[in-house]
Amino acid sequence: MPAKVTRPIRSLGVLTGGGDVPGLNAAIKAMVYRAATMDIRVMGLRLGWEGITLLDRSRSRDELVFRLDEPASWKGGYLLPLTRLNTRDIDRQGGTILQSTRTNPARMKVADLPPHLKHYGEGKQPDDRVDLTDEVIKNLEFLELDGLVVIGGDDTLSFGARLVERGVPVWGIPKTMDNDVPGTEYCIGFQTAISRAAEFINRIRSTAGSHGQTVLFRMFGRDAGFTALETAVVTWADRLIIPEVPANIDHLAELIAHDRENPQHYSTVVLSEGANLGVPVPEIGEADAYGHRKKANVAEFLAEELTKRLKGVRFLPIDLTYFLRSGEPEVYDKHMAIFFTNLIMSTLEKGEHGVMAAFREGQYIATDIPGKTLPARRVKPEQYHQTRYRPNFEHISGPYQPQREV
Repeated sequence: MPAKVTRPIRSLGVLTGGGDVPGLNAAIKAMVYRAATMDIRVMGLRLGWEGITLLDRSRSRDELVFRLDEPASWKGGYLLPLTRLNTRDIDRQGGTILQSTRTNPARMKVADLPPHLKHYGEGKQPDDRVDLTDEVIKNLEFLELDGLVVIGGDDTLSFGARLVERGVPVWGIPKTMDNDVPGTEYCIGFQTAISRAAEFINRIRSTAGSHGQTVLFRMFGRDAGFTALETAVVTWADRLIIPEVPANIDHLAELIAHDRENPQHYSTVVLSEGANLGVPVPEIGEADAYGHRKKANVAEFLAEELTKRLKGVRFLPIDLTYFLRSGEPEVYDKHMAIFFTNLIMSTLEKGEHGVMAAFREGQYIATDIPGKTLPARRVKPEQYHQTRYRPNFEHISGPYQPQREV
């Protein structure tokens, strides 16, 4: 439920956390422009949660400002005051002008603590993790920020929910190419990711056809298959493997053999990075600050398994993931960034906080900022053909509704 703001909001911080997506800068600009009409100053916090967690309060606020022409500010310069002038053209750029990290203030590794916070690690091992939530709150007070707008996916937003529990005014804006943030049917970055994927997949068809290859495209989607599903629809990919439904590699091999019965002897398979192949995919390295371990490249793993079953077939695994983040956002992501941000600023104007902007059932709404107890939104099984390994869209139907005046 929304909480009430207990004092006037005259200054706001804003940060972008997790992986970058096209559309973040449009959201930042929209916030600055709307805030100017409300007589609210906006402070950009660089490098996601790192910036508001690790800044050194023994330095003056002016010393903490990032300046392009001062190399000494490039490290530790976590503050970027935002105005209409310095955000005027950022909506045309990809990425985020505030930069981003996957920092989790509640689980900071002792080895990563800067000198002024080393006391938190006393008596602990370098790989142990400590909770710096109190530091975040002290830093917000030091910067005289009345609240914080957090733009991120479920991990980034979950710490925002933690601050709400501590009484800090926080507002959330969902972004992720996975489109899996609970409570919203759309996240900034999703449409651009699909467009980028379609562009690259259609480009590679000439090479696949020339060499008779079966191409395995790895896409984002650790827990949910929305990005891979929508890409498979618009590119008419032959097969699709997502996290929500287990696939059988032997059956997939049979389907691929059938798909290759064409004059060029090539086919395409789209895979979420967390694709469920019915067998464990190896994980690499230690868990990150949010508890996630990196999976081995599922496209490469599957290529090796299929090679054992289909002798003589050339499999080409291609990792599309970071290409999907590249370049200027599509117009729809700009649109959603602007609308989400203005919804949040309107909520602020009403004196409410603790909410995330969302799009649900055709409406822009405010909902609760999701904490870690809420699972990721996932593809419904009926959207996927569980034996053909394809999107299930052939039998779309809907109720009749008469025309009406608007």
